[in-house]
Amino acid sequence: MFYKILFFFINLFPRLKKFCWKIWYNFISKRFKDDFFRFMNYGYYDESLNVKLKPSDEIERYPIQLYEHLCSKINLNNLKVLEVGSGRGGGASYIARYHKPKIIYGIDLSSKAIDLCKDTHNEENLEFLVGDSASIPFDNDSFDVVINVESSHCYPSLPKFVNEVSRVLKKDGKFLYCDFVINSSIDEHLNKLKSDDLLYNNYKDITENIIKASELMTDQRKNLMKGVRSNFLRKTLESFAAVKGSKIYNSFVDGHYKYISLIMTKE
Repeated sequence: MFYKILFFFINLFPRLKKFCWKIWYNFISKRFKDDFFRFMNYGYYDESLNVKLKPSDEIERYPIQLYEHLCSKINLNNLKVLEVGSGRGGGASYIARYHKPKIIYGIDLSSKAIDLCKDTHNEENLEFLVGDSASIPFDNDSFDVVINVESSHCYPSLPKFVNEVSRVLKKDGKFLYCDFVINSSIDEHLNKLKSDDLLYNNYKDITENIIKASELMTDQRKNLMKGVRSNFLRKTLESFAAVKGSKIYNSFVDGHYKYISLIMTKE
């Protein structure tokens, strides 16, 4: 209940929402700077999805598969790609290495996260910079593809973000999107994603895939947090990571949250 009330008040005040999430992700990037994990999504499991990974990437198979769930829908080879909300950079790095775009830029509001990305990832076709979802720092018609994975729930204004996505996308460009949404607000959320220039398709409810992945990653993520001495902070981090039995995990199981994915095309 505490988390639901907290999210309610954060979402009620857009400027507070932006500020709180920026502080939180700066903290995560600094507190866990030297840890192995490069992703901060809930993961994706599908028995029919068999991504061939290098041994060094196997430890984060399920977060990678959430990216693959989106990226497998189109051919990214030699395209210009932007990830908004790139976090610790694992997703952008995976796309750069496995899907071979001409260039992929990752932007994030957290300066600490961007510093971490620059220190961690060194692919030639990958660059990171600080950037705001409501004011993307690129010119009109710059990208073939924009991707946004489990990040938009942090944004003060979803319509402003979508307008920016439309602005920087080239004609016929693709917007690949997934995030969790309060079940009772899905219709409202989808309306906010609508744009005169963007037509969406491939809409899917992937909640069950997220739940299964969270279960499979629970032991690994709990082990990562064993070093956190504060019981309150450890429980908060476990819920943030949606480990089995946590508040966020239970909110998926009881239907309070749904997890959706879709693709949009610029007309």
